[in-house]
Amino acid sequence: MTRHRTPRGTGHRAATGLFLALALVATATGCGDSSSESSDGGGTVSFGYIADYSGSAALAVAEERGLWKKAGVAPELKVFTNGPLQVQALGSGDLEFGYLGPGALWLPASGKASVVSVNMLGLADRVIARPDSGIREPADLEGRKVAVAEGTSGEMILNLALREAGLEPDDVTKVAMDASTVVTAFSSGQVDAAATWYPLIDTIEKRVPDLVEVAATEDYYPKLTFPNVFVSRPELAREDPELVEKVVGVLKEAGDWIARNPEESEKVTADFLDLPAEQLEGSTEHVEILPSSELTRLSEDGTVGGWLDGLADMFVEMGKVQKPRKSTEYYLSDLYASAGEANRT
Repeated sequence: MTRHRTPRGTGHRAATGLFLALALVATATGCGDSSSESSDGGGTVSFGYIADYSGSAALAVAEERGLWKKAGVAPELKVFTNGPLQVQALGSGDLEFGYLGPGALWLPASGKASVVSVNMLGLADRVIARPDSGIREPADLEGRKVAVAEGTSGEMILNLALREAGLEPDDVTKVAMDASTVVTAFSSGQVDAAATWYPLIDTIEKRVPDLVEVAATEDYYPKLTFPNVFVSRPELAREDPELVEKVVGVLKEAGDWIARNPEESEKVTADFLDLPAEQLEGSTEHVEILPSSELTRLSEDGTVGGWLDGLADMFVEMGKVQKPRKSTEYYLSDLYASAGEANRT
């Protein structure tokens, strides 16, 4: 891939590609609803997840390392294909906790869930152009045909690139299609550019080896990034703060272990999803996992809130939400900072 731009910032990559769901959901046939072994006298919580690395690694590590039992919590794990379905289950009372990718963060901003923890930071998204298109910079996208799966982080990275160039979304011809069709359209020359993500770009690059990277997620990091998160029912922290703190403590401890052991965590997650280990092997390039101490610092200094508020502004542009709430209303940063101390003793 030809890179024609100098990134404004880069992140240390410590975990796997955020959007492996497209490659994994269809194959993860062994990861239906399940419960971990019961804890000693603890409560049971229902927890949703997505059957990809980012969507299940923390739960896989928590189960494998006995963190739930240590915290006195027995989770009932329920697999979903996307975030909005989990938020729907939160609203109906069928779920207490869940996992959302960045494309679904408009739902907490709409008041339908509380963010209890940042999980991983996605660095997988790109705006790419065909080598014969003449597109080298975001400004070159004006008037060009760009393939994009609407409502995804692909559309989000495209909007960021256009904003950087002083362009509006209407200044390009967006060709809306599902993510897999983006691969075909770009590879066959039906469009000039595409906004998509790894591992789909790996497939495209085999067909168009000299494609041009116009914009990348890490160009905007750390000012803005695409986090995936864990959420709860909005009222749960008020009704049962002790339970929420226990669960968040488990997630923090699992995340810290993953940050120290990214390659081993891939194997643990593959086992959890009943996948061949090689299916997750080597997929650690496009996500950053920060230890809980760093996430606490970034929560306290307002950085995480800035990420969420910045994305909310993008969701307004995308027509997902009209008047988003401020992150201080739905990101439980104080609870995140204090959670889990008892778990670690």
